[in-house]
Amino acid sequence: MDIEKHKDGKKLDIKLTGRLDTKSSPKLKEVIEDSLDDVEELTFDLSELIYISSSGLRIILSTQKRMNKQGSMKVTNVQDIVMEVFESTGFVDILTIE
Repeated sequence: MDIEKHKDGKKLDIKLTGRLDTKSSPKLKEVIEDSLDDVEELTFDLSELIYISSSGLRIILSTQKRMNKQGSMKVTNVQDIVMEVFESTGFVDILTIE
């Protein structure tokens, strides 16, 4: 999985490409932990994410909980296959998806 970050003031955009699974989740967790301290607006661009596992869902959920305390988070450009996972797990009711 590739992770692209773009920070502009208190806004952070993260684009994920490839597969967010057990192998790649620790990398994303580390990037998030190192990047969120002063962020008030977080956007995940999932236009090129083709797979998400339960470990990836856990990271998205824990990031959402953190951003609820310090600002807002949204998920954009979700591929159909990933959206099916969000729908079947109830994440569509938790996340702001655009």
